Amino acid sequence: MIKGFIFDFNGTLFWDSKLHYDAWIDYSTKLRGYPFSDEEMQKYMFGRTNSDIIEYAVGEKLPESEIIALAKEKESYYRNMCKKLPEQFHLAEGVEEFLDFLKSKNIPMTIATMSEKDNVDFYKKEFNLAKWFDLDKIVYSDGTIPGKPNPDIFLIAADKIGVNPKECVVFEDALSGIEAAKRAGIGTIVAVTSMETREYYKQIEGVDYIIPNFKSIYDILFPNVTMQY
Repeated sequence: MIKGFIFDFNGTLFWDSKLHYDAWIDYSTKLRGYPFSDEEMQKYMFGRTNSDIIEYAVGEKLPESEIIALAKEKESYYRNMCKKLPEQFHLAEGVEEFLDFLKSKNIPMTIATMSEKDNVDFYKKEFNLAKWFDLDKIVYSDGTIPGKPNPDIFLIAADKIGVNPKECVVFEDALSGIEAAKRAGIGTIVAVTSMETREYYKQIEGVDYIIPNFKSIYDILFPNVTMQY
């Protein structure tokens, strides 16, 4: 039985993976003199904390103050990119209607993202997330939560909405996020093809459903509901 919904944000509700990708490619060159490879991006970037990524790039532990400064610089660069590309700066196709539907049914839901506070505050304001979510229940990287693929963020999110992880649906796009959901014992894992292909997710153990956008989720989870767009 499904009783709650947990959404990753970047690359899931907001298809900004290419923006983050480009920002990290540029910023990794500054950090180590050459850019991340595509393989590094997939394996070490998506779903990880900025601290994890920065320390991977430089190859050593850094003082916390230095990591914070570098992370803030990178995220400021990313947010400026978002504002300069209005054609990309919007929630994914079908998201608003799906959230409206869940809200109308009083179904518990929240966001579990490895984005840090400055970015989460940015999203709250720009996307008016308070329309659908209890902002106090959004879980983000606050310096105390281990990055994905550790399960902590989804366990915390399930607890905040008062639903057993086995009765939750998680929407994810990143390999590390899918692994985190599996480790958290999430009952249903939905992969969103924001950057990768359907064939890519078919090879990942634990993925229950694969969707190209949020218009297609009703037939899977709510087959008796007809939506008009």
